[in-house]
Amino acid sequence: MMTDNEKKTKPAKKRFYRKRVRIFNLIDKIKLWPSRTGQLHGIRSITTMGDTARLTTHCNKEFIISNSLNSRAGRWLRNKWFVKVCPKCGVPDWKLEKYSSTLFKRHQGSMLIKDHKDHSS
Repeated sequence: MMTDNEKKTKPAKKRFYRKRVRIFNLIDKIKLWPSRTGQLHGIRSITTMGDTARLTTHCNKEFIISNSLNSRAGRWLRNKWFVKVCPKCGVPDWKLEKYSSTLFKRHQGSMLIKDHKDHSS
């Protein structure tokens, strides 16, 4: 019979996303934002305004971002570069574990494309 100390914890499930996805879709999915100072913030809301968006973090900071494939923030998210987690945002450990197990591949994974009607015609 196994005791509580002997139970094995399952490793975090790996998630695959494409490398070159729009930053809005990626942020809307993982709800994390790396600021220029290297802090990882938790995202409370994202408001899209055409090709820009306003991010509101849990520490009430606001960022205006552009929808780009290869922005600084996109690279930092894909490469998991950050100095520290924002103490005011309080990003939970389970979210950091989930983020650390996420893999970004060029030819495999979700494209993070939402089902919506195209109004460009």
